[in-house]
Amino acid sequence: MSRFAVSLSVAKPGRTGLVRVLYAARYSWQGFKAAWTHEAAFRQESVLALLLLPLSFFVAADEVELVLLWLTLGLVLLMELLNSAIEAVVDRVGEEFHPLSGRAKDIGSATVFLALTLMVLVWAMIAAKNWPLL
Repeated sequence: MSRFAVSLSVAKPGRTGLVRVLYAARYSWQGFKAAWTHEAAFRQESVLALLLLPLSFFVAADEVELVLLWLTLGLVLLMELLNSAIEAVVDRVGEEFHPLSGRAKDIGSATVFLALTLMVLVWAMIAAKNWPLL
């Protein structure tokens, strides 16, 4: 048996069951708090999502469109959280310029830009379909 196969068969030590889920929820909440505290873009996109959520009920014609609108808002927040995590790790490694650090940050930024672009397109298409005079 190879070392790789052996390492896959060994269980990760630590908490299990409901205790593990509770700790994971606590760590996730700490992540949300850290993003809110330290990331202006996350705060701005969170506020945007909170403002657009009620509007989605007027833009969508049915439940499927409503879910699509909500998913795009969630996608933006997910990408911003990932981008913030990448930036934190890169900054932890060092403040000096390195091409790979710049590339990692730029790619993270691109994910947020793509998510925002998709959000705008989906919202615009659904709004145009349901409100043709706008």
